Amino acid sequence: MIGLQELAVGTRLPALELAPISRTTLALFAGASGDHNPIHLDSDLARSAGLDDVFAQGMLSMAYLGRMLTGWVPQERIRSFEVRFAAITPIHAQPTCTGVVAAVDDGLATVDVAVTLADGTVTLTGRAVVTVD
Repeated sequence: MIGLQELAVGTRLPALELAPISRTTLALFAGASGDHNPIHLDSDLARSAGLDDVFAQGMLSMAYLGRMLTGWVPQERIRSFEVRFAAITPIHAQPTCTGVVAAVDDGLATVDVAVTLADGTVTLTGRAVVTVD
């Protein structure tokens, strides 16, 4: 863990590299989140909508970012966390979560976060603010 008192702009959080997204992952997340939208679970429906196959729930990627953050700081230090969904995460994609400190001021660190796929596609970008005292 990075010493929070020693943070500086440009400090990189430990990346969270994830296993490829499986159908089981999508089904389990649907049950846990309540997001049972069939576009994430039913291949035939996804294809009828013009897609190659199902894709991950956007909130699954946000949850992975949250996991990265809470692997770095205790949950109670997170003051805010927001993301923008930029692209879909196709089935079998392998996401990596990253973060870099963008600012440190008055006991708070602002961290730019992102989820990137192996092919370079950025699926989520966002920002978290954590206490450093």
